[in-house]
Amino acid sequence: MPERHLEIEQKYDAGADFVLPDLGGLPGAESAADPEVVELHASYFDTPDLRLAAHGITLRRRRGGADAGWHLKMPAGPDSRQELRAPLGRPRVVPARLAGLVAAYTRGAPLDPVATLETRRTVVRLYGADGAMLAEVADDQVTGRDARGSADGQAQRWREIEVELGDGPADLLKAAGKRLRKAGARRAKSSSKLGRLLGDAIVPSEAARARAVCKGRLVAAIDNGKGPATTGDAVMAYLAAQVEAVVRFDPKARLAEDDAVHRMRVAVRRIRSALKAYRPVLDEERTEPLEPELKWLAAVLGEVRDCEVLRMRFKDRLDGASPNWLDDLAHQERTAYRRLNASLKEPRYFALLDELDRLVAEPPLAEAAARKARKELPELVTRSWNRMGRAYASIAIAEDAEVARHETRKAAKRARYAAELAMPVLGVAAKRVAKDAKRIQEVLGGYQDGVIAMEFLKAAAARTRNPAEAFDLGVLYGWERCAAETARDRLSVTWSQTLGPAF
Repeated sequence: MPERHLEIEQKYDAGADFVLPDLGGLPGAESAADPEVVELHASYFDTPDLRLAAHGITLRRRRGGADAGWHLKMPAGPDSRQELRAPLGRPRVVPARLAGLVAAYTRGAPLDPVATLETRRTVVRLYGADGAMLAEVADDQVTGRDARGSADGQAQRWREIEVELGDGPADLLKAAGKRLRKAGARRAKSSSKLGRLLGDAIVPSEAARARAVCKGRLVAAIDNGKGPATTGDAVMAYLAAQVEAVVRFDPKARLAEDDAVHRMRVAVRRIRSALKAYRPVLDEERTEPLEPELKWLAAVLGEVRDCEVLRMRFKDRLDGASPNWLDDLAHQERTAYRRLNASLKEPRYFALLDELDRLVAEPPLAEAAARKARKELPELVTRSWNRMGRAYASIAIAEDAEVARHETRKAAKRARYAAELAMPVLGVAAKRVAKDAKRIQEVLGGYQDGVIAMEFLKAAAARTRNPAEAFDLGVLYGWERCAAETARDRLSVTWSQTLGPAF
């Protein structure tokens, strides 16, 4: 597992005559160390069309300084990036683990050197009263060269100041920036040295441009009064956001970050639900082939998620205890993660991502897509709600009530996501429908989670030879059975409290 580091920093452009101001008196800072000079040599890697840079991602191999090695930086929020590190290794061979983390962007394209940077860095570190390193201010003299085959290799030179937060408070970063600007520095136009060097060569992908267009059309139609939003505008804006979420959570899921698999899976489910609930808006010839592939990906993610849910559920029940049988669950979760990571390397997965990009870049809109959203969406949301209602009614008469409950839960998810899609257009009315459908989904989800937990505990009890452990498993089984039955019995009350669509 690569070493991780959350980098919070701000960059400033500075002229050749810029003088670094006195940094004393910044919030929490008691002292500043003497300046330290280091020479840094970095090679940046990307695909030939600079896919990583287009998404604000940098991958480099750097020599010099205390953190020499491979560095992968991915956006994590305003002024922050998640940095993952690996040892220096071989100069032109990207560590497999880091290459895997950006595979959703590269999709099999080679990672080659695209730029080299040589930096003479003068570092001043700020310390608090307790000796903690609060921030690091780096004055960088940079020489950069475009290393792509078609580039002329002409050197570019510039100076920039970086302020990276350590253990200091957020207002230290703000105060340092204010002092630097007062001394003549300017907030940098680019968030990375690579971005500054390659400039206009870094362009958003066709899919990224299409996502921005989808969102822009809907916002313009609703917020800026530039005409009524069409149903196609609403559907494509929603699909574009979910496709973006799948790719964004891909590296987080590979790293087993908290809730990442769940959120990636939800994005996949939302795409599936939208394609089903809004069939009249989309060309089925284009969308139907996506269904088995999305179902496959959801299942791979679901295997991990089921283990995560059980682990969290038992952790709450056990109140800190860690019995031996829990090791079996930990092993299952590790195995599921291995299968997930293997699946996310398959050409099948990359082909699905390509088709999802194409879905957004070349919207497969049917005739209904041109109709006014405010008129068409209520009917489509109501149709999903009614489908859920029929599924719920079938529970009482079904030969297999378990299957009927499962189908009702799936229908509740579809109704919820159909209403969520319509919320930007229909507002509060759609929000209420989504909320009601979510309540039904969660009650049935609580029941299903209890059933799955019971099955695991029953299997664990059958394997154990320890009477005390068997007794504890029996107690847990009883708890889970009570929880499942309570959720099941709450369903009718929850249903009676829903109002249904009222558009």
